[in-house]
Amino acid sequence: VMVVARRHVRALVDLTEKERGEFAEVLAEVTRRYDNLFETQFPYSMGIHQAPLRGSEEEVESSYFHVHFYPPLLRSATVRKFLVGYELLAEPQRDITPEQAAARLRGCGGELYRKKLQ
Repeated sequence: VMVVARRHVRALVDLTEKERGEFAEVLAEVTRRYDNLFETQFPYSMGIHQAPLRGSEEEVESSYFHVHFYPPLLRSATVRKFLVGYELLAEPQRDITPEQAAARLRGCGGELYRKKLQ
């Protein structure tokens, strides 16, 4: 999953107060869907990409703030593939297509699975 701002934002600090609240809601929704997908507290790596602290004007202006989620679970709560090093931003080996993964996540919205168990 990649989360990208609807307008050109260079860094987290460039978000308005309203956008920061919406960003927090999106992060909560993505992590809730991951938990719901396999009905477990879902482990993941999340990477934040934004403008460099020091760089040329061109480097800073051409930066686009975005967040990547890197899930280690593939098919079930017991089949794990922890990505390391080059795999995080390269082409990891997966046993499902991105389209199949997206369809599964789309179907996991709503209330957190743990609340339904109570």
